[in-house]
Amino acid sequence: SDMRSLPIMAKTGYPVIFDATHSVQMPGGHGTSSGGKREFVEPLARAAAAVGVAGFFMEAHENPSQAPSDGPNMIPLDQLEGLLRNIKAIDEVAKENAYMNIVSD
Repeated sequence: SDMRSLPIMAKTGYPVIFDATHSVQMPGGHGTSSGGKREFVEPLARAAAAVGVAGFFMEAHENPSQAPSDGPNMIPLDQLEGLLRNIKAIDEVAKENAYMNIVSD
């Protein structure tokens, strides 16, 4: 995921929602089904929170390996609360500290 797109989209004036689980999806990664790298959900979500997105979309499942679809990129349900707590902490810091609006020459 390219984090540059998040503040660009925010300039539209509409809330930006970051899709953390589909951002790590690998279409066709398992041949006949999609693969994914769930270990990258947290770093990408943390980065999106630091950029100041308005919210998140994430898929979770009690047992992602048994999910009918998108299992490889889903967050195990028992890890979701901790992940959300970490992201919320980053979000609060990001929103307390306004952008400096550094501009290009």
